[in-house]
Amino acid sequence: MYRAGLLFFLSIYLWAQSPVYVVLWFDTEDYIEPAADDAALRIANDLSGLGVRATFKVVGEKARTLESRGRGDVIRALSAHNIGYHSNLHSIQPVPALYLRRLGFIEGADEFERREAAGFRDIGRIFGVTPVCYGQPGSSWAPQTNLALRRMGIPVYLDEGSQVGLDQQPFWYGGLLYIYNMGRYQIRPNLDDEEKNLNVLRQFDSAAQQLASSGGGVISTYFHPTEFVTTEFWDAVNFSRGATRERQDWTRPRLRTAESRERCFRILRGYVEHAQKTPGVQFVTAQDLLQLYKPQTPPRVDRARLTGHFRRQITFLRTESGDLSAGEILLQLLGLDWRMVDGPSDRGVSTYGAETIPRGLFDRAKQDAISFITAHRRLPSEIFIGERILSLADFAATVAGEAPSPAPVTVARGQLEMERYFATDASRSFNWPIHPDGFAAPELLEVARLQGWTLKPARLR
Repeated sequence: MYRAGLLFFLSIYLWAQSPVYVVLWFDTEDYIEPAADDAALRIANDLSGLGVRATFKVVGEKARTLESRGRGDVIRALSAHNIGYHSNLHSIQPVPALYLRRLGFIEGADEFERREAAGFRDIGRIFGVTPVCYGQPGSSWAPQTNLALRRMGIPVYLDEGSQVGLDQQPFWYGGLLYIYNMGRYQIRPNLDDEEKNLNVLRQFDSAAQQLASSGGGVISTYFHPTEFVTTEFWDAVNFSRGATRERQDWTRPRLRTAESRERCFRILRGYVEHAQKTPGVQFVTAQDLLQLYKPQTPPRVDRARLTGHFRRQITFLRTESGDLSAGEILLQLLGLDWRMVDGPSDRGVSTYGAETIPRGLFDRAKQDAISFITAHRRLPSEIFIGERILSLADFAATVAGEAPSPAPVTVARGQLEMERYFATDASRSFNWPIHPDGFAAPELLEVARLQGWTLKPARLR
């Protein structure tokens, strides 16, 4: 009995030593139903009263609507928390995945910025801050946004989806800290059935203990303020399956009863208070996570280790002193200092058929690749070997296998192992009632895989 009790208290003590962070975020988007304004105000004030700061991702049109309705009280209450960006118009067509589906990486980033910069600027003007994070409307995700968000000064991608993920915890992708595809660590109480939340709280406790026993980590929880006051989503009743409606024809969603609203606020409060009482658990914002996972210059790793890794598989590398993406490994193999480099814009196909490459020819090819990376800050899709081509994967594997001698270089074929972290179902990944019937975006998943050269785990500092 004594031994069992000692082990129990020891486990609780150890649990408390490894921090578990809960990021609580709200997609603040409903600009049709005025009651959603009051819901956002209530949630922000309730959380402030509990000493918890959340992250409110605000749609540009929602911010403009708050301003035009004179809801300075809502703006001030949300400003006590982190402010993120949640697209300019959210569900009015064309939505991001729709207008980016047939665009490449570079032109897609330009188009996202063209369409979304107005909302980003209005968030900054109305709330007086630069949004710290972005998340797509629904499942309308696209990899081109990463480059555009970096240009806009947004360093964190905070949302939920299945297009890309790594170990159900935060990761680096496209130069952004992603809190995404969190699996069992994405926990959400049920607002409509309080009895089900006993199991949700058990799920929370189990997730927190698992993270604490493995060095700490993040639990992600999200809601929409409109859920607390309506029984149906504002956009589903107006813009489902790609529908377009003019403003004068918009329909307001059905409202909850006063009793139902209070139950929703009570459930949120109960969940927050439960988490606050859990040993080792802290609430954090998107800004806090950026500090907790703040990137450092990738470690310099012994070349033999890098070459051995790349010859087996092209993917990120975990080391004791830090992690490297596949792109960062290639930079080190080419003798380049660290810089943020995007993946290739296309999938090159090797046409070089010989088994070896003359040393002088290969050295010129390496210098050409270095020149391309330096000029464009992205990896080349293909590298010319004279008039023939090596794909980026085959070039990287060949660089890894070259011997330091004047002898010809043996051509190797690269195995792109990092692509297994990306979805393959182009319909299911983009399943959202607002997308047109039958919508699928295999083109976006292909661009996403090409950017897998930037993927690596995020490590708590």
